[in-house]
Amino acid sequence: MPFTTMDDGAPDGLATEDFILRPIRAADAELDYAAVMESREYLRGWEQTGWPEEDFTVEANREDLEKMERWHANGDGFSYTVMNPAETECLGCVYLRSTNAPAYAGARITPVGDTRWEAYEATVSYWVRRSRLETATDRALLDALRAWLAKDWSLQGHLFVTSELFTQQVDMIDRTDLQLRFTVEKPNKPGRYLAYE
Repeated sequence: MPFTTMDDGAPDGLATEDFILRPIRAADAELDYAAVMESREYLRGWEQTGWPEEDFTVEANREDLEKMERWHANGDGFSYTVMNPAETECLGCVYLRSTNAPAYAGARITPVGDTRWEAYEATVSYWVRRSRLETATDRALLDALRAWLAKDWSLQGHLFVTSELFTQQVDMIDRTDLQLRFTVEKPNKPGRYLAYE
């Protein structure tokens, strides 16, 4: 479902000294694929599926990115690649989805406290390639996203969502001032998703 407050579209991106974010394109398939396959073991916990499979290909990845590019253009969801400043290495990806997106249909969403899911317009999820974890790029990206979302987006509330099986990211978020607001249980998923504000 489209976002309700994005009349002017999504921001073009963000640049810091260490990385840039810009809308992902099908042309990014090879660089994105390298990051995905390097990080495949923990991405399976983040996705709570078998993706990416051992035989995942660049072409299959290109097809996924084509879909993301269309969703972004249509305003159905926003997908950003995270690149090094020279755009020679993909460092990860960022995804913004509406809280009423099909991905949440049929999910059991349990508030932690008295917050209401409907009070938030978007969920934000992201991952950073495995080799960049030791330099705390995941925390730097989270900090940059928080500032960017507050300054350049017109969303009516957003939540950072991760999988409880993606323990590295959960531990990192728990060291911030973000607070757990919801648990999300999706059909046929082995673990819960955790939503923070």
